[in-house]
Amino acid sequence: MMTEQATFAGGCFWCTESVFKQINGVTDVVSGYAGGHVADPSYEAVCREETGHAECVQLTYDPEEVSYEDLLAVHFTTHTPTTKDREGNDVGTQYRSAVFYHDEAQRETVEALIEEIEPGYDSDIVTEVEPLETFYPAEEYHQDYFEKNPDQSYCQLTIPPKIEKLEETHEELLRAD
Repeated sequence: MMTEQATFAGGCFWCTESVFKQINGVTDVVSGYAGGHVADPSYEAVCREETGHAECVQLTYDPEEVSYEDLLAVHFTTHTPTTKDREGNDVGTQYRSAVFYHDEAQRETVEALIEEIEPGYDSDIVTEVEPLETFYPAEEYHQDYFEKNPDQSYCQLTIPPKIEKLEETHEELLRAD
């Protein structure tokens, strides 16, 4: 099986990770940091906005099962791409909307999609589109966070509505298991 990667930022990585784990063809989801200027940043430094990084997820996926276009569609419908440095109650540059492209084909695809969908929004899409320079996996306790902490109140409030939106808009992409 040939796999590819995609890297998206759309608010808290616990939420983004939980969404993409539902998608058929996504074989791995790693929470981490991209888009900053400090090597191997810590969660605390990212949260203090000292590093320039966004909380993001890096997906490994099978393009024969799910397309990059479908992953982008999920990304844009399960977070708010029109609010700068904010997703819901989470505010700060680490929560910005971004697509970190891995190659020119991904860049062209995301730019074309934004141009296509932007007229459907009441405000301009502020999603940053930039090349992925380095992805740093987040600390281990952030990986599979919702699965490990299903009763955590933040997760209970923010993740189920995102999963419901995913189920409403992309039912055909969901895992059967």
